[in-house]
Amino acid sequence: MKINSEAEMLEFGQDMAKKLTLPAVIELIGDVGAGKTTFTRGLAQGLGISEPVTSPSFTISKRYNFPGGELVHYDFYRLEDPGLMSEELSETLLDPHTITVVEWAGGVTNLFPENTQHIQISLNDDGSRTISL
Repeated sequence: MKINSEAEMLEFGQDMAKKLTLPAVIELIGDVGAGKTTFTRGLAQGLGISEPVTSPSFTISKRYNFPGGELVHYDFYRLEDPGLMSEELSETLLDPHTITVVEWAGGVTNLFPENTQHIQISLNDDGSRTISL
């Protein structure tokens, strides 16, 4: 699937939110600036979250409540070893009312359930993105 703008990435996230059943785990794969957080912002909008969604690059995780559940957004980019954060992630993955989104999951993919959705976002030379599910 080709995404041509930020608005289309937000719409893709909103559409994905309508298709999810709880609990859900989404791994976002892509380079810096590919649109992973923009996708998550759209997902949050689709879930009815009105507060601003920002990258958890420095905080590692951010939590957002929506009617009937919680969206938890992780970014392990800055961690060589996830350490205690892998324990927090394990607990989050056990919560049946949670949608978990993980960026830069390298060291924690072994914790993911089999039904994890993997979304690859590739930045194209023309500025568009290619999405692979």
